[in-house]
Amino acid sequence: MGFGIPQRVSACLFLLVALSSLVFAEGGRDRTQVGHDITIGPGEEVSEATCFGCSVRVRGHVTSDVTVFGGSIVVEEQGEIAGEAVVLGGGIRLEKEATVSGDVTVFGGQVRFDPTASVGGDVTNFGGSFWLVLIFGLPLLILGGIIALIVWIVRRLIQPSVPATA
Repeated sequence: MGFGIPQRVSACLFLLVALSSLVFAEGGRDRTQVGHDITIGPGEEVSEATCFGCSVRVRGHVTSDVTVFGGSIVVEEQGEIAGEAVVLGGGIRLEKEATVSGDVTVFGGQVRFDPTASVGGDVTNFGGSFWLVLIFGLPLLILGGIIALIVWIVRRLIQPSVPATA
C-alpha cells in the first residue's frame, strides 16, 4: 500500500518547512530597514546590512556588505565590515581601529577616516550633489523625453487630416 493524500500533504509540508528553514537560516542574520537606523552592537555578527533612508552604526562585525541609501555608515572603534561599504546620498565615518576589508564608495557625501582605521580596497568619493542629480535626474529627464515623444506621436496619429483649400 502507498501513502494516502493526507500523508502526502503532511510529508510535503514537512519537507517545505525543513527546506525553508535551511534557506532562511543564513538570511536571518541579514538586516534590512527602511527609515529606521540599524545598530550592530559589540560582539554581534551580521551577514549583510541594507538601509533605505536611515543610517548604519557598526560596533560589531559584518561578514559581507553594508549598503545605505539616503543615510550614513559609522564604523565605530574596532567595528569591522568584511565586504564593501557603499553609501548613496550620505557619508561614511571610520573611527579608531575600524576596518573595511573591501571597497568604500560614497556618492554625494563625505568620507572621514581616523588615522588608525583601515580600508582593504579602493576608496571612491563622488562628493557633492552633482552626482546625485546626475544619477537620479538624468534618467528622469530621459524618461520624460520618451513620454513626450510618445504623446507627440499619438497626437499626430489621432489628429484628423484637413485638406488644403484653394
